[in-house]
Amino acid sequence: MARYLECDPFLTDEDLAQILDVSIQTIRLDRFELKIPEFKERVLTVAKNPGLVPRTLAGGEMVGDMVDLEVGSCGISILTVTPEMTLSKTQYIRGHHLFAQANSLAVAAIDAEIALTGIARVSFKRPVTCGEKVLARALIKSKKGNKYMVKVTSHVKDEIVFVGRFLIFAVAEEANLL
Repeated sequence: MARYLECDPFLTDEDLAQILDVSIQTIRLDRFELKIPEFKERVLTVAKNPGLVPRTLAGGEMVGDMVDLEVGSCGISILTVTPEMTLSKTQYIRGHHLFAQANSLAVAAIDAEIALTGIARVSFKRPVTCGEKVLARALIKSKKGNKYMVKVTSHVKDEIVFVGRFLIFAVAEEANLL
């Protein structure tokens, strides 16, 4: 269990029970014995980190909950799919929510006061349903001048559901004053 949590600290007890094919109670007992905090405590510990404040986004502009951020390098967010995000007929999430999570995470990872998306290439790998948790990971792949290439991969459990490649431009603050 500890090995799985090292790879993905945002796995819930239910996720671990399914992966390890044991009961949730077994997971809770083992987690207690190993002194591993429960999911909410792990997320709160990471969320209270002052390094999680992106320079490029103001409060409320992030789609999903930021759980890790290294400005100038990478970031992680979690989006829990609610009924309001889904199509009523199928209960699949509307694509713009997955895109918005990935795009806001890509922008948040940039080490600049102002960053804008220039180009986005996205691929939806499978439908995501109501109640699922989408874990998005952004990684800055390259930087040339004020241009950043950011790759975002979104997972539900261990399955990739979305991949996006974003060309993000850091905009000089002076340009915003014009």
